Amino acid sequence: MFRVLLVLWIVSLTHTVLAQWVCPSPPEIPLATVDRSKEEYSPGEEITYRCNSGYVPQTGARSYTCPSTGRWPIITLRCTPRKCYYPGPLKNGNIHGVDFSYQNAISFSCEPGYILHGTNTSHCLANGQWSKKLPECRPVMCPSPPISEFGALSYRRLKPGNISFFQDEIKFECLLPLALIGPEKARCLATGIWSKIPECRKVECPYPPEIENGFLNFALRRTYQYKDSVSYGCNPTYVLDGPSESTCEETGNWSLIPTCKAPCKMPVQRATVLYNQQRVKVQDHLKGGIQHAETIWFFCKNKDQHCSYTVPSQCIDGSLTAPACFKERGWLASLIKTDVADMTPCEN
Repeated sequence: MFRVLLVLWIVSLTHTVLAQWVCPSPPEIPLATVDRSKEEYSPGEEITYRCNSGYVPQTGARSYTCPSTGRWPIITLRCTPRKCYYPGPLKNGNIHGVDFSYQNAISFSCEPGYILHGTNTSHCLANGQWSKKLPECRPVMCPSPPISEFGALSYRRLKPGNISFFQDEIKFECLLPLALIGPEKARCLATGIWSKIPECRKVECPYPPEIENGFLNFALRRTYQYKDSVSYGCNPTYVLDGPSESTCEETGNWSLIPTCKAPCKMPVQRATVLYNQQRVKVQDHLKGGIQHAETIWFFCKNKDQHCSYTVPSQCIDGSLTAPACFKERGWLASLIKTDVADMTPCEN
């Protein structure tokens, strides 16, 4: 009986020792698989984890070996969703979505004036590719403007081609003597229609106005139509201020009419001045005065430094005054005193 018990104890002890030398079926971890077909693994046997489709290893080892202790080491492998590449940019459009990883979706939209051609959504697949190709945002097309083919109003495209797209422009013209009333250009809008279309009208202007101290050149007609023009001139010694021509505008009025500005008499009888960058004497060279908009420079005296400086004065439509610092000398003083113009110029 004792021998039987001894044998059973030895068998039991042997079984316990052997049981400690094998590893059980490996543990499961999220988002990964491992061969679990065996219930026991002998020391030295290796297992390998694989991330599920659409997932990739982030940290930890993939392979583990059964140790002599019969206990698997801590499984450190962690799997995360595979990332898809950024699919853009989408020209004239936008991509909506912040997570480009497996099973997530993005959507597409176009900016105003553009139409989406292609898919409006795409999903990130297990292989890291997108389920759909990137769409296109094509510009809205505008039809020909609603004008009569044989009418007075015509247009031309400002870009080559026979089709107009969003933001393209066309330019309108009217057969003379009709006037273009409204904007000269129209733009293809985001809605697929044109901005405001002008019209052609007959425009007449009254007889052009006369100007004081001036005249109209060859104004023989009684009526003037759109874009007709006339030219003006001034009497001798007067200067034309403004454009020499005036044009009949679409409003039925004349464009800017010039005026004739009067010359200026010299405000002093005797003086040396600068005129056209030359020193001249008023009593010898400027008896007739100067014309409108011309400038002369008077010499003034700096009493403290005993030097001279110049001050400008401009003729404005018959008005010319000497600066307050200028002192006109009489005939006798001019013989015995030094002319201010001959003094040493003051330093700036």
